[in-house]
Amino acid sequence: MTTLYIRHPARAEGEGALCSFAVVGDAGAIEQAGVGALRNLGDLVAAARRVVLIISAADVTLLSVQAPPLSGARLKAALPGLVEEHILGDPLDAVLVAGPQQADNTRPVAVVQRDWLEPLVRTLLAQGARAIAAVPAQLCLPLLPGSVTAAIGAGELTLRQSQYQGLGLALDGNPAMALQTARALGGDAPLVLYLPSEQVGEYQALAAEASPGVSVEADDWAHWISGSKSTAFDLVPGLGAAGAPQRDWRRWRWPIRLGLLVLIINLAALNIQWLRLRGEANAIRQSMTQTFRAAYPNQPVIDPVAQMRQNITRAKANSGELAHDEFNYLAAALGEAVRGLGRQPGISSIEYRERALTVKVKAETVDPSLTSQLKTALAARGITLEETAPATWRVASTGARQ
Repeated sequence: MTTLYIRHPARAEGEGALCSFAVVGDAGAIEQAGVGALRNLGDLVAAARRVVLIISAADVTLLSVQAPPLSGARLKAALPGLVEEHILGDPLDAVLVAGPQQADNTRPVAVVQRDWLEPLVRTLLAQGARAIAAVPAQLCLPLLPGSVTAAIGAGELTLRQSQYQGLGLALDGNPAMALQTARALGGDAPLVLYLPSEQVGEYQALAAEASPGVSVEADDWAHWISGSKSTAFDLVPGLGAAGAPQRDWRRWRWPIRLGLLVLIINLAALNIQWLRLRGEANAIRQSMTQTFRAAYPNQPVIDPVAQMRQNITRAKANSGELAHDEFNYLAAALGEAVRGLGRQPGISSIEYRERALTVKVKAETVDPSLTSQLKTALAARGITLEETAPATWRVASTGARQ
């Protein structure tokens, strides 16, 4: 994915003014550069992972105001009052973004007209921008210690005096006047002036003749890209919800419809399957009920399976056959298995509860090898032996006949 950098001209240039742009890859190399009207950059905007809009310095006012140490929502609420005496017009009609608190309890504040910035951001969002940042152009110039930096191009002077100070002015096409203005605004500090490469020679001659302390260099996209990454100001969050990307649900209409259709088909299939299984269950229950009534016509049918099992157990008991989970059967099987051991454990008590024996054995007679042999002997009779606690066995039938 790429990042699209757009240097937007001053507002005074009009809606159709040309913007300079550069497409930068993840490795930092410039893949494409050129000029074009903002409304014609839709393909580049949609293809970029992020769009950085470099706002003309003439359209962004940078202030330094005294501010209490506030943060978050409190600072946002206090900003209109802090800048009211420094700007013309209503602060509520402007986008206000504050920078970090300074050592002298001042804060840099960037001010830009909302009714101008918001349409620009909305245009980019409409073109498919995923993420947008808007930064003041004057803070994208290189910051050189002890020097003032400036750029002249597209009829505008952009000047940076310090980390959070800078301005922009519209200029006529007179190079001598432009150089004189830049020199005057820069004060006594050395001035580094960036210019389009075709104008470097002309300005170098003018600087050598009339403006000592001015060094002239060719302008390059690398300056603006590097500066935009280092500035603390992003004006888009100051727009609030108007600057947030809006999800285009139209792109998801058919996937959502297909998803709903699949969900409906699956729900219908589940209901059909449930109805079929319920019909089979009713048929099986009806068949079991008929079988029970045929065998026991005088008994009311409540739970045919449980009643049939109880009647079979009762019939076996009446005929003298013991059920495998009765006390007598379990105790007899345990005694027979114990007698088959080489050494018999000392049984201290036997308790019958919940169709199982709880056998407590004297601890000094417990032998793991004998216990293993006893488990094997009982398993042959369809009975399990579990050690539920030290020297305590639980003996129960598995229900399998041997």
